[in-house]
Amino acid sequence: MATETNADRNRQLGAIAESLGIPQIERHLFLCADASVPKCGDRETSLEVWEYLKQRLKELNLQPQVFRTKANCLRVCTAGPILAVYPDRVWYHSVTIEALERILQEHLLANRIVAELAFVTPPPCAPTPEPS
Repeated sequence: MATETNADRNRQLGAIAESLGIPQIERHLFLCADASVPKCGDRETSLEVWEYLKQRLKELNLQPQVFRTKANCLRVCTAGPILAVYPDRVWYHSVTIEALERILQEHLLANRIVAELAFVTPPPCAPTPEPS
């Protein structure tokens, strides 16, 4: 049986990355949803927000430049669901469907942080979206 080389593995992973659009990613959204032990919010709400996020990214044609990941826990454990937007370094709390729609419209599309929901933002000197 032939042994897989690093070059073989890199080719295989490169093909998978290409099929997912990973080389085109500009932003990555991490949503605390479906936690094994829900601490920061209701599990059902987090799953509804997750489904809405998937649907809206498609409808707004934000894929593949915006990638999404459902995180079991982002370790903040209060006022959830929590959403982290990278590379912008912005973290949002209380992400309901309504809040997510604002984040999509204002932050992702208009490049303005939704200040009243953001509990972590980058330092003022860093190049990021401006607060709304």
